Amino acid sequence: MSEPSLDAVRRDHAGWIFVHLEGEPYERGEQHGRLLANEIRSAIRTARYLAKWDTGEEFDTFVHAAIAQFMPRLDAEFASEIQGIADGAKLPFAELLAWNGYMDLLQGWWPTHAATHLPREALRLWRGRRGHHCSAFIATGSATHDGRIVMAHNSWDRYAAGDAFNVVFDIVPGSGHRILMQGLPGCISSLTDFWINAAGLMVTETTISNFVGYRAGGAPEFYRSRRATQYASSIGEWCEMFALDNNGGYANSWLLGDVKTGEIARYELGLQHAGFESTRDGFLSGFNAASDLKIRNQECVGEGDDYTDVRRNGARRLRFMQLAELHHGKIDVELAKAIIADHHDVYLERDDNPCSRTICGHLELDDARFAGPDHGPFNPWGANDGKVADSEMARDLAFWARWGHPCGRPFDAQAFMARHAQWNWLNGYMRDRPSWPWTRFEARRSS
Repeated sequence: MSEPSLDAVRRDHAGWIFVHLEGEPYERGEQHGRLLANEIRSAIRTARYLAKWDTGEEFDTFVHAAIAQFMPRLDAEFASEIQGIADGAKLPFAELLAWNGYMDLLQGWWPTHAATHLPREALRLWRGRRGHHCSAFIATGSATHDGRIVMAHNSWDRYAAGDAFNVVFDIVPGSGHRILMQGLPGCISSLTDFWINAAGLMVTETTISNFVGYRAGGAPEFYRSRRATQYASSIGEWCEMFALDNNGGYANSWLLGDVKTGEIARYELGLQHAGFESTRDGFLSGFNAASDLKIRNQECVGEGDDYTDVRRNGARRLRFMQLAELHHGKIDVELAKAIIADHHDVYLERDDNPCSRTICGHLELDDARFAGPDHGPFNPWGANDGKVADSEMARDLAFWARWGHPCGRPFDAQAFMARHAQWNWLNGYMRDRPSWPWTRFEARRSS
């Protein structure tokens, strides 16, 4: 593919789109919007459809909420970058702002708003984007092959939504640290949350699925995570920046590593409480349930305890515990690829049973007989990708990524809907996932 300029590059490879952006905020935003205009339009088209399906509301409801809530909180740098994306893609700024805040709005604001303003909705926990979201781990010290940090993640979501997750951004901002991240077209933040910055920080997360609580007067998560990753140089700085003006939107268990010190951490931020643990010798994982007791007991709702229930998210917690013990002292990049693609079902004690309980999630294969109310049987939802990096790669601003299931199993959307016609409402909004290879991405070298 031809390069439109020396400072903006797009390359398509192995299912991914690699985009290099650099410059001042509006400039890099305009590059982003111009290079990914078609993908941005497609992603927002799907978001409009899914938002209405999940809430009954037109997307304009969320556009208006985004303008009211987010505009007063964005600083000039990132507002200008979003404006550049909008102009480059020839789309309204307000629409791009709502797209950036989709997780804050749909997962945080809407349930709170509905419970207050639509009393009937208060009786039914909104589950459009709750439930299963991502598997991840980070390890260091004696847990790994040579003591260096190893980090891995896969992004769980509806496959229709996940079709937009296939962008790798190499961003050289006018100020702050260079960033290599997986992301979505049109978004300034990763949102899929696999980041490396030039200060040696490694950042990923998994959603706290049953979290409730939102503060409309706070700064959105997409802005706080991007600002922290661009400007923080240590784990402590990242957490401090991220917590500033917290709105409670898109609450996560963040896994962070600092290649300069070998330290790793798990940081959980609710609306009222925060949890933090760190080590230079150990293994930490994320599996969609809060580890912090205050957040889990006082800011989460749901049937049962996802932390220990091995029919639900507790299955991945237990499997990560098993794998950490089994591979202690051996974890490297290649083993991390296998771990994030693992299909062992701890509940049924089956070695190869890809389903909702496995680290590499395949809800489309799960009849849901053992699951809770988070999803129905044969739901086209699960792991959309795999990403892995170690300290050496992070120093080089590089990571390995695989588009589609990290195990390599393909997904044929039309064949799936022919077998499970109850999901035909996604026809035209869900694409095939062929089996792509693992591919190394790295920051573009200067010419």
